[in-house]
Amino acid sequence: MSEENKALARRFLEAQAKGDMGTLDELMALDFADRSLLPGQKPSREDYKRSLADMLDRFSNTGFSVEAQFAEGDHVVSRFTGSSVHRGEFLSAAPTGRETNYSGISIHRVADGKIVEEWSESDNLEVLQPALEQEIRSRERAEQELLVARRIQQALLPRAVPVLEGWEIAPHYRPAREVGGDFYDFLLLPHGRVSLVIGDVSGKGVPAAVLMASTQSVLRAVAQRGGASPGRVLAEANESLCAYIPPNMFVTCFYSILDLESGHLVYANAGHNLPCCRHEHTATDLNARGMPLGLMAGMGYEEKGTILEAGDSALFYSDGLVEAHNPQGEMFGTPRLRGLLSELPEGGRGLSATLMDELEHFTGEGWEQEDDITLLTLQRSATLS
Repeated sequence: MSEENKALARRFLEAQAKGDMGTLDELMALDFADRSLLPGQKPSREDYKRSLADMLDRFSNTGFSVEAQFAEGDHVVSRFTGSSVHRGEFLSAAPTGRETNYSGISIHRVADGKIVEEWSESDNLEVLQPALEQEIRSRERAEQELLVARRIQQALLPRAVPVLEGWEIAPHYRPAREVGGDFYDFLLLPHGRVSLVIGDVSGKGVPAAVLMASTQSVLRAVAQRGGASPGRVLAEANESLCAYIPPNMFVTCFYSILDLESGHLVYANAGHNLPCCRHEHTATDLNARGMPLGLMAGMGYEEKGTILEAGDSALFYSDGLVEAHNPQGEMFGTPRLRGLLSELPEGGRGLSATLMDELEHFTGEGWEQEDDITLLTLQRSATLS
């Protein structure tokens, strides 16, 4: 009987390797139970056949051999080896298309000439090793790309903040792990003026960092020709970027020019988050209309202006601040930001530090930052000389 049981188990294993469902049906008892289940599998004979068919879709066997068997009572233990080609995703491992070897052991319980139960263990790690190695290499490349993009981005941010009599400019940049395209810039202009710029490139990684670099270069080149107003700078930058920017990318940008003596701030906006001006505990938006850069040629950009008086401040920011979420999924939001700006007391800690404290209180411990956060504050001294 033991030899008959071993022959039955051998036929069963060979039918598995070939995907011979007819032979499996013949050899399996009606109450067959699979005792070695992967996540999501069920033990019945029909579920077993479905799982086997799914496995053969992912791994096509190119060779199979039962190497040794022994039987005791109604149980048969079989050791087998084989080779297969990894053709489909398995346990989150991407297919490699490569042939690999595997080995395993199966235990079958036989009753009345049928397979009643199966326990099996196979060396999936050996089969998956090429896929795992490929995944590791892919992640290493991704990490290297993030590092390169981060270096590009940080190298292009201003190394020093201009020192301006009667004014304080304070940037705050907090990168997320995924590299975005936040940027800010300052440029001293003739006749006692300075430009302040903040922007955000869509996308992530090296493409966003490269587009950020291109955008900064274009903006600086246009601004340094002299005499260009904020609206004109954005319009010319848009024409340049539209010529080569990928169709699925764009740049939001707020561009302003400050007259240091009068406090007159002229600005234009290419689809960026609305900065705001704080005057005597009242926060008002610096609103101007305009499409993001690089989406469509021939765009015009509305210009507006405001006066920053003694003690007034302006806040420019990226969407990493207002689009942050707390554990309940609630967004920090622009109304919350405006309310905080209106309530903050005069003096005390810097505006950026206070806002970041409020953000951390809102998001709670363990928050994983979703996007770069860039804050740029402009403060006029409380007393004018």
